[in-house]
Amino acid sequence: MGKTISEKILSHASGRDVYAGDIVVASIDAAMMHDGMGQLVMDAFREMGGKSLWDATRVAVVIDHVAPSAYESFSKVHKAMREFAFKHNTRFYEVGSGVCHQLMIESGLVFPGGLVVGSDSHTCTYGALGAFATGIGSTEMAAVFLSGKLWFKVPETIKITVQGELPPMIFPKDVILKIVGTVKADGATYKAIEFGGSTIEAMNVEGRLTLTNMAVEMGAKTGMIEPDEKTYAFLKALGHEPKKGFKSDEDAEFCESLKFDVSNLEPQVACPHAVDNVKPVKSVEGKEIDQVFLGSCTNGRLYDLRVAAEILKGRHVKRGVRVIVTPASRRVYREALKEGLIEIFLDSGCAVCNPGCGPCAGGHQGILAPGERCVSTSNRNFKARMGSSEAEIYLVSPATAAASAITGEITDPRRFLKGG
Repeated sequence: MGKTISEKILSHASGRDVYAGDIVVASIDAAMMHDGMGQLVMDAFREMGGKSLWDATRVAVVIDHVAPSAYESFSKVHKAMREFAFKHNTRFYEVGSGVCHQLMIESGLVFPGGLVVGSDSHTCTYGALGAFATGIGSTEMAAVFLSGKLWFKVPETIKITVQGELPPMIFPKDVILKIVGTVKADGATYKAIEFGGSTIEAMNVEGRLTLTNMAVEMGAKTGMIEPDEKTYAFLKALGHEPKKGFKSDEDAEFCESLKFDVSNLEPQVACPHAVDNVKPVKSVEGKEIDQVFLGSCTNGRLYDLRVAAEILKGRHVKRGVRVIVTPASRRVYREALKEGLIEIFLDSGCAVCNPGCGPCAGGHQGILAPGERCVSTSNRNFKARMGSSEAEIYLVSPATAAASAITGEITDPRRFLKGG
């Protein structure tokens, strides 16, 4: 019987011939912890008697969630993380380096066919490169730091095929919002999702990363895309020599197959307070907003900044609306500077912040007051995610975010089509 990508990766990592439902102990290729979970991981590591890491070169320690620190409590965590990283000589990413997931992608620690874990649920992002990547808990991470191994139940795989050419002003974020709204928050619990089809093949890798980033919003263990020449070219452009990945066999067994035709897809929005509460933007168009957030591990890459800048260029943010732009990494920030994107954001009245999680983490930037409404390109809109439990968060594409910033209300970006 044929195998899925997940079954092949976990077979390779465990040294066994395994299929969905099997329990395996697998060797980890890379592990990451950030400041949101760092103290819990370090405490567990110490309680387990940890003296050294299984392989310091494959461990990344990232300060990104509350960076720079706004509280003494987080400053203590950051200090402890620095001491841990320096003591064990790990890869360490200081304040301002960027979002952990973007840094892992840029670092070369993630590659097609790899098995990667992180102390963050959106670790599944790396599946766009053909890796099996998933978020784990603090105790599990401490065990990985010690042994370089972790147990897994090999997940069943849902095949999602997306066909059709995306209409103007429709982006990968609209696609994944449509999918999440259909599958629902618990529709893929502990499943692997494999995205494929002509639409996915046509997407650039940055767009694919947006899809796999939000696989966890359907309860999935991971989201994956078969690596292709675009994948390998993307990694080479980052300075890495990519390893050859896996693809599912033609006779691989999927627990479910779903098909989406996006030829006539409209801009989508996830309305408060659930990611799967998805509607066409036109159904909520006209709602006044107070804040726009452009960034996060979902939509803070160069491609996303370009999309927003094209709409904002020569225009100004509506009076009374604040726009926070947070590039996903220092590398992205530098490229955006070279292309003049940062200048466009500044000229239009945006606040450009240091690379990191920014408002998405809800810890120190862009905190919402009671009654305020935010349009965000991030991946979660839970109550109190960005501050007050009486505030609202609407998840949209970078294009919808930029259009809304100009009008001061939730706006269909197709209004800004050239010649429209």
